[in-house]
Amino acid sequence: MIWWQIVLVVVCSYFLGNISWGRIVSNTQKKDITKLGSGNPGSTNVLRNMGFKLGFITFIFDILKGFIPAIAVFYIFGHDYVMLYVAGFSAIVGHIFPIIFLFKGGKGIATMIGMFFAVAPITTALVCLVGFFCWLSFEYGSVSSFWCVTALTVTQGLRVKKTLPNADAKIICILLFCIFVLTWFAHRSNIQRLFTGNESKVNLLRSTKKKMKL
Repeated sequence: MIWWQIVLVVVCSYFLGNISWGRIVSNTQKKDITKLGSGNPGSTNVLRNMGFKLGFITFIFDILKGFIPAIAVFYIFGHDYVMLYVAGFSAIVGHIFPIIFLFKGGKGIATMIGMFFAVAPITTALVCLVGFFCWLSFEYGSVSSFWCVTALTVTQGLRVKKTLPNADAKIICILLFCIFVLTWFAHRSNIQRLFTGNESKVNLLRSTKKKMKL
């Protein structure tokens, strides 16, 4: 790997992460998602305030922000898992701290899931399925997010230690730890509200009945 290639991957992935689909989707309804609910431009806040359909659209496009740079870099650099994680991590940082929006972004879960779909689609799908039922059971999107972050970073950390060279595994484990810390940090207000009993619930079944015309 040449240093300028790494810089190029980091910069391109970061700015792809800057794309705020929550803002774009809400603007189609002539609304500003940053002035609704929690003010977060992520898919959960879109779902809570604008219904399941628009929330799901936002979620899918935020997933693609992590998936596209990770999978593209993986093949461009000859199945280089380190570069895959570098690209994915950069996109997550771009989503949470977008310079275009004065570093006021989402919480990185969907973008993180997109990165993990690029490296381990079956494991990621199973973790997301459990997270979905967790959300249905507790009605807290943040609890589902905590499960996905923890399960994916831990399982993939164990996987790379067994399957990749020691040097690559160490770099990836550091990136996984940074993803874990960063996404939990982004949810610090949710953690506080959970402890105080003020966290907002989102009933997924009820939200599917809330219609918004595209």
